[in-house]
Amino acid sequence: MKRGKKYVEAAKSVDRMAQYDTAEAISLVKKVAVAKFDETIEAHIRTGCDGRHAEQQIRGAVVLPHGTGKAVKVLVFAKGDKVDEALAAGADHVGGDELIPRIQNDGWLDFDVVVATPDMMGVVGRLGRVLGPKGLMPNPKAGTVTMDVTKAINDIKAGKIEYRLDKTNIIHVPIGKASFTEEQLADNFQTLIDAIIKARPAAVKGQFLRSVTLTPTMGPGVKLNTAKLV
Repeated sequence: MKRGKKYVEAAKSVDRMAQYDTAEAISLVKKVAVAKFDETIEAHIRTGCDGRHAEQQIRGAVVLPHGTGKAVKVLVFAKGDKVDEALAAGADHVGGDELIPRIQNDGWLDFDVVVATPDMMGVVGRLGRVLGPKGLMPNPKAGTVTMDVTKAINDIKAGKIEYRLDKTNIIHVPIGKASFTEEQLADNFQTLIDAIIKARPAAVKGQFLRSVTLTPTMGPGVKLNTAKLV
């Protein structure tokens, strides 16, 4: 894969063989974020889990203390009083059955997170084929299936992110923007790592954090020393 001049130049400041301390890695990842826009800083965490086994799955959510730097659009599936509650809490879209054809047939996906009250999961379930592959399906473990829609919306708007294993047993999550201070990124990263270590399945033996890499949207990755994270 051919890389641009900026990427090649930025990559020179990263030692591919080295494993950096958190503070050093964050300083470096900010330095190599040289795109013309405010790049997202992401954490890619390879675990010792085998996601093919249900007891080794990891899925949860955590509120980053400084948010993600992104304005998040929330869609809430609700009815009755919960519609007004969701709107009052700042939901961007609220509805029920009438949204099914709009999402299924018209391809409307102008939202980043979906929240649903438990009594609406029958409706939302019909959208499984659309929302599932995009990681938008509400889930109790992530706090997005709940009667407390106010808390769910407030947490999401404040910077709540969901983490889960992909098919290669890696967790990919944003921890902020390149414009964040090093302290803000460090706080967010530590909050995420603490949550993931706490979520370690009991069935996982041996090393849990196999590798952790921080990377800006368009720049090279910076590896962390995993031994110092546990």
